[in-house]
Amino acid sequence: MSIQRVLTGITTTGTPHLGNYVGAIRPAIAASRSSDTESFYFLADYHALIKCQDPAAVKQSTREIAATWLALGLDTDKAFFYRQSDIPQITELCWILSCVCAKGLMNRAHAYKASVDANVAEGEDQDKAITMGLFSYPVLMAADILMFSANKVPVGRDQIQHVEMARDMAQRFNHIYNNGQPMLTLPEFVVDDNVAVLQGLDGRKMSKSYGNTIPLFLPEKQLQKHINKIKTNLLEPGEPKDPDDSTVFQIWKAFATAEQTAEMRQAFADGIGWGDAKKQLFALINAELAEAREAYNDLLARPQDIEDRLQAGAAKARTISAPLMEQVRAAVGIAAIR
Repeated sequence: MSIQRVLTGITTTGTPHLGNYVGAIRPAIAASRSSDTESFYFLADYHALIKCQDPAAVKQSTREIAATWLALGLDTDKAFFYRQSDIPQITELCWILSCVCAKGLMNRAHAYKASVDANVAEGEDQDKAITMGLFSYPVLMAADILMFSANKVPVGRDQIQHVEMARDMAQRFNHIYNNGQPMLTLPEFVVDDNVAVLQGLDGRKMSKSYGNTIPLFLPEKQLQKHINKIKTNLLEPGEPKDPDDSTVFQIWKAFATAEQTAEMRQAFADGIGWGDAKKQLFALINAELAEAREAYNDLLARPQDIEDRLQAGAAKARTISAPLMEQVRAAVGIAAIR
């Protein structure tokens, strides 16, 4: 049986919300239990520095995200779970890749082009406030992927380009330094269109940038208050409602069984009141998250235990990154570390 390596990064900005849970965390933890998969999950704290220059916020987000994955049942004995900055080989590989990566390739990166377009639209210099971190972000992402010889990289459609860039850099490196042989594994992107993308409080995609999220582990009363803030129309109890045009129903469907979804769809047709629908939605979400919430709060109260788990994960990850980096150093003519 062929073992596939699957790698996912989680940027350490902000607090995890229901959209993160449904769209990424829950399916990733489920996939990590597969016997034919080696799963790599890392906290992308170097990537966080591109957008966030608040040290306390990056540190707190790292702790909260690590506690989230652990509380939700990630088996760190099976999966690789580590902090990006604890793997020095990643940044070393990033520099070597930048020496084979064409600048023109980076010029075409979506995030950079979007920033340039925004500057031009405002009549500013095209590179105003654009850092080298933003510009060369795809090189660091390539190093994250190639360092662990990932075969599959689950991404959203907006991230496909970055995996293709990683392939380009790996091919270029292999061509120059290894006679075209695959010292660096060429990754493939995986897009799962069946993964739910939750709507937020205002009906747009749930996103920290929109300020419309429902944090994942809110206390019960706060969770109820957030759910009550979900935007709805003015239809009264007794009036039929369209479930397919409702954020309440869309979130319900992400947590409910098929039977529960069918029952709620009928309730919408029968004119369920928004207050009742939101009350039932709270009960459904709370039932799924209550046990994990307790574990999460317990972990946050023991930050050293979180740190110990991350350090153990980093040591495990370095058993893979260090040998590959030795091969890369030898290939480019740099002496091994003694």
